[in-house]
Amino acid sequence: MQLLTKYKEVEPYITKDGSIIRELMHPSVHGNSNQSLAEATVPAGGKTLLHKHHLTEEIYHITEGSGIMTLGSEEFEVKKGDTVCISPGTPHRIQNTGCALLKILCCCAPAYLHEDAELLE
Repeated sequence: MQLLTKYKEVEPYITKDGSIIRELMHPSVHGNSNQSLAEATVPAGGKTLLHKHHLTEEIYHITEGSGIMTLGSEEFEVKKGDTVCISPGTPHRIQNTGCALLKILCCCAPAYLHEDAELLE
């Protein structure tokens, strides 16, 4: 099991919802068993597509920037330091309303899988 990940060595990729992701810890890569941790980046003026996960609970922790979070039928502002819990089956997206990058730590349990994400738009 790989217990340490070096940020600069993690290649980013784009998920189904359109965010830029760096998998900081994921079972398929690092050998841990029950959860994943990634950094999502949304460019200024960008947003992720509305989507939901059937099995995965997510926790978003905003580390840079600000935006609008859509969570089910609610919309609210988020900024650096805020944390949001997204229950399985809840439609969600995040929009960057600032002039700088919006960066989010995303913890998923069970670990993120493309197959668990359903696009709703």
